[in-house]
Amino acid sequence: MFIRRTRTNNTALKESYYTYRLVRGERIGGKVRQITVLNLGRNFSIKQEDWPLLCSRIEHLLHSQDSLFAPDCPDHIERAAQRYVGQLIARAPKQRDDTDSSGMMTSSSLPESSPVDYQEVDIHSLQLTQPRSVGVEHIGLHALTQLGLIEKLSELGLNGVIRAAIIGNIIGRMAHPASELSTWQWLQTHSALGELIDVDFAGMSHMSLYRASDALMRHRDAIEDHLFGAIQTLFDLEQTVTLYDLTNTYFEGDAAANPKAQHGRSKEKRSDCPLVTLGMVLDGSGFVRRSRTFAGNASESATLAEMLTGLNAPPGAMVIMDAGIATEANLVWLVEQGYRYLVVRRGGVRQFDDTRSVAIETAGGEIIRLQKEISEDGAEVRLYCHSIEREAKESAMMAQFSQRFEAGLQRIAEGLQKPRSEKRYDKLLERIGRLKEKSHGASQHYTVNLAMDESGKKVTALHWGKSEVPGTMATHPGVYCLRSNELTWDEEKLWRTYTMLTDLESVFRSLKSELGLRPVFHSKENRSDGHLFITVLAYQCVQVIRTTLKKAGINDSWSQLRQTLLIQRRVTTSLRRKDGRTIHLRKSTLAEPELMTIYQALQINSAPGGTRKLIS
Repeated sequence: MFIRRTRTNNTALKESYYTYRLVRGERIGGKVRQITVLNLGRNFSIKQEDWPLLCSRIEHLLHSQDSLFAPDCPDHIERAAQRYVGQLIARAPKQRDDTDSSGMMTSSSLPESSPVDYQEVDIHSLQLTQPRSVGVEHIGLHALTQLGLIEKLSELGLNGVIRAAIIGNIIGRMAHPASELSTWQWLQTHSALGELIDVDFAGMSHMSLYRASDALMRHRDAIEDHLFGAIQTLFDLEQTVTLYDLTNTYFEGDAAANPKAQHGRSKEKRSDCPLVTLGMVLDGSGFVRRSRTFAGNASESATLAEMLTGLNAPPGAMVIMDAGIATEANLVWLVEQGYRYLVVRRGGVRQFDDTRSVAIETAGGEIIRLQKEISEDGAEVRLYCHSIEREAKESAMMAQFSQRFEAGLQRIAEGLQKPRSEKRYDKLLERIGRLKEKSHGASQHYTVNLAMDESGKKVTALHWGKSEVPGTMATHPGVYCLRSNELTWDEEKLWRTYTMLTDLESVFRSLKSELGLRPVFHSKENRSDGHLFITVLAYQCVQVIRTTLKKAGINDSWSQLRQTLLIQRRVTTSLRRKDGRTIHLRKSTLAEPELMTIYQALQINSAPGGTRKLIS
């Protein structure tokens, strides 16, 4: 074998460049022909003086010769040789008819029996090389095919390299949640995704993954609309319920060049870092209809109109939100736009009449009591809900806050009896004010009085009394109120519909813990937005897979499914034949029972990538 450099002229771009090919000589019909074994591309970085050593090492690996006689290669030559040998084996002819369901991936049809092929080999020459994960990659490609995303990317005019990088970003986020740089390294050294879509990720620059992120952001609206339309067709969804909520995540570094990187209240207790906010609109089945990023200090209530405008929801669609977004102005806007709403009331007096309530049972066996009331103007229904478990929790919280507040007052009172303690009236009011600030509302149930000396400048005693304010957590623990302009639903339907919002909270947990939403390492706004959008796209694929599996009775979380899928590998087996030649077989390991159950539920091939055979 040898390496040939060929000059190529591109008339369209009016430029010339060199390409490199791995070539071998073969005698055909009495003449020696030079046959291209592998196209090494134009970005071939091995120095010319190292070409003979590289070719020698490639031939050695192909013929599985004794390691004692292996040429001594620098690390970069060894990595290149193993990479090119892996490509030769991966591109060898398939051993059965695997028709492609798209131009970039293997068949989703069920496996067929392979033809019989007996070979006489030396079992002591057995070598197993290049193990790569393939399970998550396989079902990730299946989800992308069902959603028609690869075809959509082609329609949007994205070239093959960018499409491959987008696929790598999304499936990398599903299998190995991390930054784009870490995903690039994973694609090169741990994943068989490149084999499944016939792409050499080892020859792809990490900048391609960043450019793929930029391309996704340019076409964000078109991609989201296409995906939700495909999901509606795939699962026959009804557009009756819309869930909306926000979460935030933090940056590593100050991200000074990103105007959205702002300090705010972190939901992950990372207020020491700048934050970015992700808002998502979901349907009742947990699929994302729209996602947007906002500044880390964005007001939740100010984002609603921007997110819902242009959704083309059917008239009278129900919007479910938490209390942070459900301002009076937002509720008025929803009514003006023809939406129904179901929200938690912000503030207000708690009340509950057990004699007028109905009881329902949750999926966890808890009893919830519900009291339905119509507002004075008849335009809204209020649903007062009482939970025994919530009552126990809030009672314990109130007892703890009250105990801390009283302990603070006691310390001030005892200090008044000491000669050098603070006794000035204004300073003691400041101390009491700080106690109230930290009391989480417990201080409203206390009356605090300060007794002054004859001069009226110093405090001589502190007295307090407790009287619980009606309609608060202290008198009605475990009670909360839902509001809706849907007047015809009964108590149970209102409550069970609102609890769909807890599914959105589980979506956020999945994005953060299972799909690598946090932290954000980018300093540029477009790149950080792209990182979050890639995670949303990965979630859509995961949701397609899990929804299909749930119909087959498989209710595992994505973390559990991923652990099962990561067991399967593609491996190259090399054996020396009796005639001295070497046979290389590359195929996936046999799917274990749990994995086979998943593949059967999805109706896809249990041997991704098929079998490749090369005799050298």
